[in-house]
Amino acid sequence: MKITDGSARLAHELLDRCADATPDEVALIDASGSHSFQEMATDSSRAAGWLQAHGVGRGDRVMIVAENSAMVVMWVFATLRAGGVFVVVNPTTKSDKLAFLLEDSGARAVIVGAIGARELVLALRRSPTEVVSVVWLDEVPAGSTGVASSDALASTDELRDPETIDADLAAIIYTSGSTGAAKGVMLTHRNIVHNAWSISTYLDLRSDDVVMCLLPLSFDYGLFQIFMGAHVGFCVVLERSFAYPYDVLTRMADLRVTVLPGVPTIFASLLSVAPFERLDLSHLRLLTNTAAALPPSHIDRLRDAFPGAQVFAMYGLTECTRVCYLDPNRLDDKIGSVGKAMPNTEVYVADPEGRPVPPGVVGELIVRGASVMRGYWRRPRETEEWLKPGPNQGELVLHTHDRFRVDEEGFLYFVGRSDDILKTKGEKVNPLEIETVLYELSEVKEAAIIGVPDEIDGTAIKAIVVARAEAQIDVRAVRNHCRARLESFMVPKYIEVSDELPKTESGKIKKTALS
Repeated sequence: MKITDGSARLAHELLDRCADATPDEVALIDASGSHSFQEMATDSSRAAGWLQAHGVGRGDRVMIVAENSAMVVMWVFATLRAGGVFVVVNPTTKSDKLAFLLEDSGARAVIVGAIGARELVLALRRSPTEVVSVVWLDEVPAGSTGVASSDALASTDELRDPETIDADLAAIIYTSGSTGAAKGVMLTHRNIVHNAWSISTYLDLRSDDVVMCLLPLSFDYGLFQIFMGAHVGFCVVLERSFAYPYDVLTRMADLRVTVLPGVPTIFASLLSVAPFERLDLSHLRLLTNTAAALPPSHIDRLRDAFPGAQVFAMYGLTECTRVCYLDPNRLDDKIGSVGKAMPNTEVYVADPEGRPVPPGVVGELIVRGASVMRGYWRRPRETEEWLKPGPNQGELVLHTHDRFRVDEEGFLYFVGRSDDILKTKGEKVNPLEIETVLYELSEVKEAAIIGVPDEIDGTAIKAIVVARAEAQIDVRAVRNHCRARLESFMVPKYIEVSDELPKTESGKIKKTALS
């Protein structure tokens, strides 16, 4: 479907607009090479025709289980063109969870890469599903049904207009809550187009940017690099692994990357190999953080390591992609803040009855606007817990379940998850406050605070820390540092040095695996 008025209503029209305006410009770079906007548009149209001819219609779900690649992006746009709803799943997902996701989503088709192939075969055997077509991005495994992606792309099936409107679903992004149960966040075409515009606007992204995407496309901020790229017309470099930070930095230098989106664990790994001798990273102009708060000490180190880059501290959640950002010019006078709402979004801090609270008072963050999800797929009860009546009649607003405060100038400060607050020795303790102090130590790469059962305190505070490369952590020095910076009841009773901390698929520290 071609754009005639210069605007995009549907998510795949973002790609069409770039293919019309700059067909030969590079849209994506991956392990297979460079791919232009026109190539992506043409291939995704052909693949969409194949999907329709094989049973995918308006509103049908297509699951994509594969590592970051241009082919994954192509099938995302193909699904949208066919009128379907894409579901990108991390390829390391095990068969039991894959079986649940297949059944829960009711996927009609599955696109799978080499990494996820074995687990998918097991999942298809384990659980009855509605899958009618399987496309293998690599070779078709022996004894398996389905077609190779190259065969689907050779299709001559005509693409029919599915008559999609912007209120239709475009994506289901599965996220695990505090209970660990996967819930599917429903995003419409309107959500995606709006969020691509809003985020790229406040970041001032440009068509000549080169964005390095280390985040998995199954993670919302990784996925939105693709849609922002199509909205603005910049090039996205897709990486499959962050196992070797220096190799990634070398590739960034070679490709003259200008923007690096990340999460705190990624930036901590980069800082562990600083300084970056013999690498020209002077073209890097933006570092954007999400998933968890970036400790102020890490922000200072990032600015020292990348003096030419602005650091954007942001806050968001899958249920609305992003919420707010801090202007890099306010980093020094608004230490610890995540800024103000992104364009065309309103936020406020509320009491348990949903009423706004005064500056300085801690409450729950509420989000209004076009970024807010449709709800949770097939989860009406959970949807009602997160989407509740707002200030305008008939409006639903997002209750984030995150605790915030706002200052007199309207700048937001993340306090913690509602269920993260610990109570020890009769006092309430915010783990983030202790973790921030631990990150002040130059030898600490990662840190996590959890509560553990204790006969005397009921719940005792435990710190688990990981050392930077070639550094050693002295537990006594860590405790003395905490005593000097924290109230006595906040000083960790137990301190453990670990080789690594468990992570979620997006790279966020997984505290549930530590408790």
